[in-house]
Amino acid sequence: MKKDEVRVCILRVGGTNCDAETKRAFSDLGVNAEIVHFNQLLKKRNLFDYHGLVFPGGFSYGDYVRAGVIWAKSVAAKIGADLEKFVEKERPILGICNGFQVLIEAGLLPAFDGVSEYPEAALAPNIPPGYNCRWVYLKRENNGKCVFTRNMPKNRVIKIPVAHSEGRFLFPKEKENEYLKRLCDNDQVVFQYCHSDGTLAVGEYPANPNGAFNDIAGICNPQGTVFGLMPHPERAFYGWQLPDWTKKGTVPAFGDGKLIFESVVEYITKKF
Repeated sequence: MKKDEVRVCILRVGGTNCDAETKRAFSDLGVNAEIVHFNQLLKKRNLFDYHGLVFPGGFSYGDYVRAGVIWAKSVAAKIGADLEKFVEKERPILGICNGFQVLIEAGLLPAFDGVSEYPEAALAPNIPPGYNCRWVYLKRENNGKCVFTRNMPKNRVIKIPVAHSEGRFLFPKEKENEYLKRLCDNDQVVFQYCHSDGTLAVGEYPANPNGAFNDIAGICNPQGTVFGLMPHPERAFYGWQLPDWTKKGTVPAFGDGKLIFESVVEYITKKF
């Protein structure tokens, strides 16, 4: 498939943001990306007209109750069966920040045994508490299963910003060790928070900006086609978005976020 034949759907609802930045990233790579309101998808679109799906960042429905849960329950009730088929067809799904929260709440991640009826993990309020907006370092941990990071070598350190109040990745305390082992055995740990030299944050703030268990910043499903992360790659796509570009003498053409979008576009063009 040629790039200009690829169609990506970027969903939005009240409270989401960065959908325009996400669209621009895909468009810059020659892909047809469309921002579609969730209600519009239900009434006037067919999910299977798209090769990829994105749940962007923001605060869907004000993040009342808890982050992402209202949209997740609506998604599960209205298109849950279609989303399971979408995953079965190995069409990629990306959840960024609030989108990651939606994927967790909807059971699309970690999805150890397929899409789960109840959340198997949580993205809890930050420790220290409060909204945290800063640039962080991420270490690419998985061995190549995730279709969103295949263009990065293992242990690559990238720099991308976070902006959230509820990003602390957790498992149920009684299942922490079991679930972490399953994540690692399935090669589902994609990114961990780290220092600039690649050493893991081991929970140390601000390298780990939210207190996430095992420094987890992003995971994928066992097939590697559903990927969620708290940091915002669309905010680090261009060089001029980087906070320190003025120190470099010349503006870099692109930032590290581009690698994520490039990887999934390459996957789609080869797969379909």
